[in-house]
Amino acid sequence: MKFNTLCKTILLSTTLLNYTFVGCSKSEPVVKEATSNPLQLKHLSMPAVLNLSKGNAINIIGTGFKEKDIISFSPRSGQGTIIDLSIKEFNDKGITLDYSDALEDGKYDITIKRESTSQLIGKTVVNHVLRLDIPDKPNMTVKGIVHTEGKGIANVLVTDGEIFTKTDADGIYYLPSSKKNGVVYITIPSNYQVARRNTVPQFFKLLTGITSESEIRDFEIKPLNTQNHAIAFLADIHLANRNDDIKQFQENFLKDIQETSEYYRAQNKQFYALTLGDQSWDAYWYDNNFKIKEYLDNVKDLPFTIFNTIGNHDYNPYIAMNDFVASAEYRNILGPTYYSMNLGNVHYVILDNVVYTNTGGNNGIIGDREYDNIVTPEQVKWLQTNLSFIEDKSKPVVVVMHVPLYSNPTSGSNYATKNGQEIVDALAGFTNVKIMSGHTHINYRVNKLETPHISEENIGAVSATWWWTGRSGYADNHICKDGSPGGYSIMEAEGSKTKSYYKGIGFAKEYQFRTYDLNNVLITSETHAPKANATYKAKTATYAGEYTKENKKNEVLLNVWGYNKNWKITVKENGKELEVKQTTKKDPLHIISYAMQRLNVNAEPTSSFISGNTSHLFLVTASSPKSTLEIMVEDEYGNIYEETMTRPKAFSYSMR
Repeated sequence: MKFNTLCKTILLSTTLLNYTFVGCSKSEPVVKEATSNPLQLKHLSMPAVLNLSKGNAINIIGTGFKEKDIISFSPRSGQGTIIDLSIKEFNDKGITLDYSDALEDGKYDITIKRESTSQLIGKTVVNHVLRLDIPDKPNMTVKGIVHTEGKGIANVLVTDGEIFTKTDADGIYYLPSSKKNGVVYITIPSNYQVARRNTVPQFFKLLTGITSESEIRDFEIKPLNTQNHAIAFLADIHLANRNDDIKQFQENFLKDIQETSEYYRAQNKQFYALTLGDQSWDAYWYDNNFKIKEYLDNVKDLPFTIFNTIGNHDYNPYIAMNDFVASAEYRNILGPTYYSMNLGNVHYVILDNVVYTNTGGNNGIIGDREYDNIVTPEQVKWLQTNLSFIEDKSKPVVVVMHVPLYSNPTSGSNYATKNGQEIVDALAGFTNVKIMSGHTHINYRVNKLETPHISEENIGAVSATWWWTGRSGYADNHICKDGSPGGYSIMEAEGSKTKSYYKGIGFAKEYQFRTYDLNNVLITSETHAPKANATYKAKTATYAGEYTKENKKNEVLLNVWGYNKNWKITVKENGKELEVKQTTKKDPLHIISYAMQRLNVNAEPTSSFISGNTSHLFLVTASSPKSTLEIMVEDEYGNIYEETMTRPKAFSYSMR
């Protein structure tokens, strides 16, 4: 048998079921399996890709079928519905099944069910196509049409992650793809939408990798006015079925994000979400059986589209030194790791700035889970080409990545992404660029003088401190390492105007800062770790630092988590304005909510989770320990947030 024929079919013997699902690419080797053939099926042959046109029947070649057999299509991703089809016709050459609208695009296991017996008969990729008559062209390995209800849409960008093309006047495209990445996808045009499946936007189609054949991949898009939209950026969800994370996620976050989406839909704004990576936690993929699929199970019923970004914890920890293979589950379920889309007048580019190395990983063995913070040269080239199609350089461009472009200002705002300068260079000429990133579980903003056209928002985590502070028996709050409430960022767009704010989970959008009366902030082991033994009580000063000593200087500390240099902070005491000094230190509420809680159970706090110095803290000194302060914070958009701070103010786990 010729190699290409083998790549196209799944063959089954007369006495032993031997199937071969063919990826036929370097990254997805041929898989051969065998099992018994209890139903005595013979001469079975099935295409690796099943191209279906609406209304056309499905044919399977083979003998041994019976009239009442049921043919079952089971999604191999675990997502979606199992579709059972009855046999419409059968003869000595095979069977015919009715077309079903419920049979969606994707990879399927195909099983025959006969009474109490079932038998796997093959694997295929279901691919719905509008037209089967698009002619082949030399060297063009992928072709298709982008359409709305059968009408072709011109000038839609199509890419395989390496090269680009545009659809012609009839919506048809050809791509000379190497199929190296195993996918083809579109840049969603402005004022269009794609279907979503379990919240995942279907702007991508997987390829088999058969380089000698031209594959058909069509995309249907539908008109939708997205000029007025809001998008929630969700960083570091870290679902792993530990620390009561599922309970906290479902009862708190899901409730909050649905209320947020309803708030915007009531204003006739289109609402979306976009994760910033680390939806899962690779350390617990196998111990807790909680991977990308399980993350998706927890969000699939949300009534809006969620775009996704890959993070360093979204890789298979059994795979070493092969970023592409380690990201296979992510890509098969959530789509390509870098892509772009247009919502209204805003161009969004999602990048993958993690190269997963994971030294020591092997089958059944979790590696060191290490990675490199870098955008690969191939992806940089892709980014440059993607941006070259934008003629209006004043168009807002939002670049999304997991690891920040710039490091925390407390460490000098150098590049956190190692080849960050290449990203900055690619964005030269654009006048309105915003970087949205996660990874750090804190909030900070960067506006560099040398690149005034680029600003970055590094966003606090949905999981806050990896769900620790809200764990049963702990602080019963939800707080990030810098004292920010666990939450997410919202960007509102109207035409080319955008503005954003940080939304704490369980709090109104107006909650943008917290105040501490330092006269009453004193962290002691007796109060905050009463169950700790002597060894762990002695560690209090290591984690609480200056807050272990009384401070009766009438100082008030403000934590303004969304602060950037364009914000204004005003504090008045009895009508007199007080001097506000920016400072760098640790947030005291986070110290008692995480580190002291760990000491309380005689456990060492994890170094990555403890409180860190933050620069969005501010000090004022009052004249009296009992005076009332009027505090006003104004953001760069003119929104004003206020607190009348009655002092003395208690220091507690539930304080605002």
